[in-house]
Amino acid sequence: MDLKAKIREVPNFPKEGILFYDITTLLRDAEGFARVVRRLSDFYRDEGVTKVVAIESRGFIFGAPLALELGAGFVPVRKPGKLPAEVYERKYDLEYGSNSLAIHKDAVNPGERVLIVDDLLATGGTMAATVHLVKELGGVVAGIAVLIELVQLGGRDKLKDQHVLSLISY
Repeated sequence: MDLKAKIREVPNFPKEGILFYDITTLLRDAEGFARVVRRLSDFYRDEGVTKVVAIESRGFIFGAPLALELGAGFVPVRKPGKLPAEVYERKYDLEYGSNSLAIHKDAVNPGERVLIVDDLLATGGTMAATVHLVKELGGVVAGIAVLIELVQLGGRDKLKDQHVLSLISY
């Protein structure tokens, strides 16, 4: 199955000059969605992953079923103010400003092997912030898994010491 063929390209969204890769067309296809989860879980099945950390919000779509497939716990990384208990926060830069991500302080135990999941790797700022949060908790990053990588934006450069698996590249 050609996963790339299941992604809808929407020009000029969310603003003029941006080509948006819409994954809802893949998600509504049961076989395509299952194929993504299977391919990611097959790759990490023997890596000793005990937690899947997924980034808000589209990372949750892949992270939760992947955690179930791997027999691992699921940990959401969210925007500030969205998690109810004590958190660590990490600021990161965007092309148009900055933002922050938060993780519960008790979400990952020292030494646990963590798979970080999101739908898209672009400039790498969000992913690098999440790697930092996991390491701050003492977790070991077993890998980074994304559905789509926008190669020309150089996100991997911010993740030099990490193994990154992307199923689709543009």
